Amino acid sequence: MIKRVRAEWRDVVLVCRKCSKKLGGGYGPKGDKRLAKVLRKALAVPGEKKAKGRRATIGVIEVGCFDVCPKGAVTTVRAGAPGDWRIVPEGAPVEEVLDALGLAKPVSGPP
Repeated sequence: MIKRVRAEWRDVVLVCRKCSKKLGGGYGPKGDKRLAKVLRKALAVPGEKKAKGRRATIGVIEVGCFDVCPKGAVTTVRAGAPGDWRIVPEGAPVEEVLDALGLAKPVSGPP
């Protein structure tokens, strides 16, 4: 029997695991974090209990190779725009990455 599992996701961002592994970090304030981790933190709603996994608003998933293999960058795809891939250079500010992916940085919910 096929079961249904519920998730709170509005969108999904796919991040190439192989590109991330080759860089060994390269993102965040100190440049020591993987892109997926930085995106998850940036997309968390401030002031709310940490929503991770299926409870997050936007899912960030590391996937296998996209066969683009840029040097010094990571390939990303927003599931809502599968024909529009983004090559994110090492050290790119998270706000710039969110903007390029067409995602808004969340604001805290109503009090």
